Amino acid sequence: MIKNLAPNIFRQRLLIEGFYTIDVGKESIEKYLLNLAEHLGLKTYGKPIIFAPASGMSKEENAGYDAFVPLIDSGISAYFWSKAKFFSIVIYTCKGFDEQAAINFTREYFAISSEIASVSF
Repeated sequence: MIKNLAPNIFRQRLLIEGFYTIDVGKESIEKYLLNLAEHLGLKTYGKPIIFAPASGMSKEENAGYDAFVPLIDSGISAYFWSKAKFFSIVIYTCKGFDEQAAINFTREYFAISSEIASVSF
């Protein structure tokens, strides 16, 4: 458990991880980030930024996408490993949201049939 150094500042953080079964690319990641924010009642103030490092820049097993969408109340970061079809998503807000709704939306969007791991912190 992390010590709450600023109890007067509201923060909600959720990490979601799992294995996806759909084809993931820049368009599907952008759509996910925008739709997730809308689904949770969180407002974006910019377009998602999505990076896909060029071939050879890192280890082949780590190739994939890094993405971020800014929210009025913080942001959502997402990481996708293409070869393993694994994702790790962090929702960090200064506004409350329904964590189970985030998990369910993610499960449905990425057609996940296996286990999802999540933790609030």
